[in-house]
Amino acid sequence: MRNLFIVLSMLLFPVNAAHAEVSVGIGISVPGVSIGINMPVYPRLVQVPGYPVYYDPGLDSNYFFYDGMYWVFQEQNWYVSGWYNGPWQLVDPYFVPVYVLRVPVRYYRRPPPYFRGWRADAPPRWGEHWGRDWEQRRQGWDRWDRRSAPRPAPLPSYQRRFTGDRYPHEEIQPTIRSKKYQYQSREPVTKQYYDQRRGQTREQNQERGRSRDRENKREERGQDRR
Repeated sequence: MRNLFIVLSMLLFPVNAAHAEVSVGIGISVPGVSIGINMPVYPRLVQVPGYPVYYDPGLDSNYFFYDGMYWVFQEQNWYVSGWYNGPWQLVDPYFVPVYVLRVPVRYYRRPPPYFRGWRADAPPRWGEHWGRDWEQRRQGWDRWDRRSAPRPAPLPSYQRRFTGDRYPHEEIQPTIRSKKYQYQSREPVTKQYYDQRRGQTREQNQERGRSRDRENKREERGQDRR
């Protein structure tokens, strides 16, 4: 099933320079698919020193929070969600934000085997992992002036009370967030994520409205026949 995510991403976001100008590489979520993350309660997020990124030191997973979003590196892929326990969407590696990529190896609580031997105080060698084409297109990702780093986004602490059976369904998550969390995202990939979610919510609401209209018309026809 993980391969399905990869295939869908390749179909939706082919790797070429022209495409890079118009898309930021969010894949689609597939209901019922697990990426191995199960968060029964809100995570204990701690800021990575010197970075606008948070992590949970008690988790056995590569789990981060940046720019109002949760980021997970699972096996070979990056996933993103607006809520702490998903649903998760695949992110094309060409569009993962640089501050997520820059987090040092030591903050990966479950590093993959190929991280071995890499400096703990340096970011993973993503160019070595994703290849020359990725490295050429993301030149300079590991060079930055720490004084120019943005302030970390505020934590969405309102999500603490949504645990267990109270965890919201995917359809209503964007509505709750828009009411409870006023932070404006900076990253294009984050903005695209929420644009997609809002669009999906509108379509679902419109379909519910059409379904109600059809049901009302059936009831009216039934009354007319009586």
